[in-house]
Amino acid sequence: MFLGREFEEKCAEMYYRGKMFGFVHLYSGQEAVSTGVIRLLRADDYICSTYRDHVHALSKNVPAREIMAELFGKKTGICRGQGGSMHMFSKKHNLLGGYAFIGEGIPIGLGAAFQVRYRREVLHDESADQVAVNFFGDGTCNVGQFYECLNMASLYKLPCIFVVENNKWAIGMNHPRATGPSYGDDDPFIYKKGPAFGMPGVLVDGMDVRKVREVAQEAVARARRGEGPTLIEAETYRFRGHSLADPDELRLKEEKEHYQARDPLPQLKKYVLDTGILSEQQLAELEASVRDEVEDAVKFADESPKPEKGQLLENVFADPKGFGIAPDGRYRYELPGFSSGTAAVS
Repeated sequence: MFLGREFEEKCAEMYYRGKMFGFVHLYSGQEAVSTGVIRLLRADDYICSTYRDHVHALSKNVPAREIMAELFGKKTGICRGQGGSMHMFSKKHNLLGGYAFIGEGIPIGLGAAFQVRYRREVLHDESADQVAVNFFGDGTCNVGQFYECLNMASLYKLPCIFVVENNKWAIGMNHPRATGPSYGDDDPFIYKKGPAFGMPGVLVDGMDVRKVREVAQEAVARARRGEGPTLIEAETYRFRGHSLADPDELRLKEEKEHYQARDPLPQLKKYVLDTGILSEQQLAELEASVRDEVEDAVKFADESPKPEKGQLLENVFADPKGFGIAPDGRYRYELPGFSSGTAAVS
């Protein structure tokens, strides 16, 4: 959790210093959800993220160096500098992507869960007991992919866990203004949509990592037993604006102060000290090692090479016969009836 917070705060510093470009959406305040769920998973389990994906990647053991280098647009990044902040992906770590548009990742995670069940039930692969976890925000719960995937996950009893990180705001839209109240309630509870699709729906304090972990343990165990999906609504809060380009003028000061008083990091720090899990000195050493790791990631990213121009169209278009990208960033083509030539990539 501390690594996630330090990494994101360093991202803010680097963004304002001009080291990062485009949109950068930070996760500060929501670390208990990522840690509470993902640190329970095995290396071969799958996760799908959103555009707020840096800390999910860290929780899935993607090296901080590779994530920071990706944010810097460098060749050593997790996607060789071609994904940027919103598109973290790692086949090695079963991180199935961050997605810029809401709801895009849910069908991908569902597909991962489907192939696990198919391998086990049809191909009789006894090792197929992985789970797939989808992370998304409250705004996503008003789009079609969410409901379609809940239905299919329930229909086929897929080992899929849906984690709604309800931070109360979808860009600048307050949650109660966009989602109708649950039947019999004044508030729009998302977790109550689970039972409507034949799966458990669980509400948890997303600012308390121990509570999140307890709920996630049951959902993961249920999925591995072949009992199907779970919908978890984790009530949390982001401490910064929607992105680093957001002046964050819509949220009330009192609301921000209310949730900052529930910051998950001081809560956990108090717990580990009160219970004797760590001493003050051990905690200080842990925090120092994390800060060193983040500084090392920045140094590595800053010193890493930029991608070659020849990478420009890789992973964008198929390469039909006779078409290729040269190292100088120019494409070469040979088509029937036309002479060979080169043209600059515009």
